[in-house]
Amino acid sequence: MASTSAKTAVPSLMVASALALAFTLAAPANAEAAKKEKCYGVVKAGQNDCATANSSCAGTSKVDAQGDAFVALPKGLCEKLVGGSLTPKEG
Repeated sequence: MASTSAKTAVPSLMVASALALAFTLAAPANAEAAKKEKCYGVVKAGQNDCATANSSCAGTSKVDAQGDAFVALPKGLCEKLVGGSLTPKEG
């Protein structure tokens, strides 16, 4: 019969391995998110990434270049675009 420590070691090792894998897979996603920034005022109507003050969820902006609608872009690109802003615009 296996000892008690051997019985608990295998499940503990499995849990530790699963957690290590989860953190390893999450790291690239977090790294990619860190390389992005919200760019306001450049997105086409219906193509925004998230809710705005005037629309309830992603993909619901009403007009092109809506000032409070954003799209996530690689850092440094937004301010190169005509109308691009790192902060929401009025109206």
